Amino acid sequence: MTGDIATFDEDGYFTIVDRKTDMIISGGFNVYPRDIDEVLFSHPKILEACAIGTPDAYSGERIKAFVVLKEGEEATAEEIIEYCRDNLARYKIPKYVEFVTDLPKSAIGKILRKELMRMELAKDPEC
Repeated sequence: MTGDIATFDEDGYFTIVDRKTDMIISGGFNVYPRDIDEVLFSHPKILEACAIGTPDAYSGERIKAFVVLKEGEEATAEEIIEYCRDNLARYKIPKYVEFVTDLPKSAIGKILRKELMRMELAKDPEC
């Protein structure tokens, strides 16, 4: 088993949509970070973004988005959250937004979500 999550369309084609290990469980809802990432990518000020789940005693996990803005752009966390509110289901809206200058990537340029998760846990070792 690969851990990939796929959809199967009416023409018989599979499409990989995410990894099961990346799934965020927030307030009883299964949230695929890729859904959030795609909305963030569509924001005109955002160059790169990556959503992760952060531990939360009340809801299991809260969604946090790491955002790299395009050169010369400025934005607030509230602006990004409002954009998500307009484009995502309520349970998929990030609770937190952290602006960063770059995101950790593999040698081929893939964003390393697990590295962001490790960095987040290192900030609060009691999680």
